[in-house]
Amino acid sequence: MTTPASNLIDQPWIPVAWAVGYSGPPEVGLRGLFLHAREIRTLLIAEAPAHSALLRLLYALTARITGLDEAGPGSWGDRREEILEQGLPEQSIELPDGRKAGIEGYFDQWSHRFDLFDRDRPWLQDPRLPAQCDRNSTAGVHKLVMSRAAGNNLSWFGHWSHDNPVLPNLSQAALALLTWHYWGAPGALSRRAVGQVCHHYAKASPLRAALSYHPDCDNLLLTLLAGLTPPDGDVSRQSDLCPWERDDLPDPLEPMPTPQGPCSRLTACSQHALYLVPAPDGARTADAYITWAYDAERIRPQDDYLIWDIGKDGETFPRPARSSRSLWRDVDALLLKQLDDASPIQPKVMDHAFDVSEYLRIRALGFEQDASQAANHQYVDSATPVLLSRVEEDVVSAERPVRQLRELGELFGERLEQATREAWLKYTDDKKNDPGAWLDAVAARYWPAAEDEFWSHFRQLTRSGAAVDAGFDFEAACRAFGRHALNAYETVTGSVTRTPRGAKAATGAKAIILAALKDPHKAMAQAKTKRAATQS
Repeated sequence: MTTPASNLIDQPWIPVAWAVGYSGPPEVGLRGLFLHAREIRTLLIAEAPAHSALLRLLYALTARITGLDEAGPGSWGDRREEILEQGLPEQSIELPDGRKAGIEGYFDQWSHRFDLFDRDRPWLQDPRLPAQCDRNSTAGVHKLVMSRAAGNNLSWFGHWSHDNPVLPNLSQAALALLTWHYWGAPGALSRRAVGQVCHHYAKASPLRAALSYHPDCDNLLLTLLAGLTPPDGDVSRQSDLCPWERDDLPDPLEPMPTPQGPCSRLTACSQHALYLVPAPDGARTADAYITWAYDAERIRPQDDYLIWDIGKDGETFPRPARSSRSLWRDVDALLLKQLDDASPIQPKVMDHAFDVSEYLRIRALGFEQDASQAANHQYVDSATPVLLSRVEEDVVSAERPVRQLRELGELFGERLEQATREAWLKYTDDKKNDPGAWLDAVAARYWPAAEDEFWSHFRQLTRSGAAVDAGFDFEAACRAFGRHALNAYETVTGSVTRTPRGAKAATGAKAIILAALKDPHKAMAQAKTKRAATQS
């Protein structure tokens, strides 16, 4: 029996990097990925949103294969520990109500739902769209693949011709499909007619413009197990369904079904409906329909991989992806429990990730986008060095050294920006004259140096033992960040200090940085008050 060219279980489509001492093909199918998860170092996906989307899919599949999709029987943590020691179960495991776990059992049971171009139930698609949408106004493959030029978006990785398009292969099409489901744009897409409802407006996907945080371990098995969160005790695999496990397609005129557990939260919250048109060879995509999935108010479900910031009136919103913001500025929010009602809420995955590996990295994956418009700006993909487990427990300090390190770094970054603006205004004496060139220059010098400084002090804090000396010298850290701010400021403003006007402007504004060096506690309190006033 031949395997269909668009079968995602056995056809290679997931780029991987193999661990040291192992080798294999550059791409694997889902079955091969789980069979060799301990031998695979990591996913090798250049597009950060596709990487994050695929990880969510793999978390759900890991839970299904291992039986960790339900809280019982026994301790969920102990069962995960057994998987960690023994590896993923390869043979089929019979579960109640006809369900199957194990790599072979699960994929054999659902193999008919993992074909990208299946006629009746293509994977993560709605086969009703060709009949409900205008066939003369499809999205096209350039709209499907977000890194290509379409609409207001530029082409990122190459030049593509609309007259002679390069058709996406299986890997490109599947990853693009995932990207749309998690990061797709709101606004006008293909017009869809269902009953008496006919329009072309789609709502933003659940991760639109957000930054997602994922544990990253020494091999893919550890990474996937560290990324699981325990389901509540009342979660049932019979109701907590992934889209391909549902008997029927969703009703687009009803609200999105409320997620019933981690698997449905991970895979069944898309606001977009897509349908890929196969090329004659059955392995590439020739066209695509992209439109709205539900004609009802958008639901933003709970997500265990986001930092939730607290806005005015106490509402929560995901920390946005910003390509200009370094990951070290989020480390305290990742590692430390919420200190007060104004502090950000830690991603739930961090409560359980260190149970898999005492030392792990955190990878931030996101897409800097306009949350309410279709514009895409930049991928965000960065990783921390190895972090020690339970920093908030091992490094005991009433002053929270990790948080203070971050606050010091940001304090002098803010003071540097303020001083640079002030110097530019005094030098040019023109409020309409944009100081952007100076601001970009000081930021390019300060933030990389501040990141190195942060990790240098952080490494001194990561010590284990019953009686831990935090080893945090607040004054030394303050002087170090202040020195980096002054160096950046003096380098950029030095070009105008040869004139009396320029020297006066630069010297006067420099006092803004010096004041923070003189009394950092007062400066930090002023910064918190200012941020609180801005949010209220």
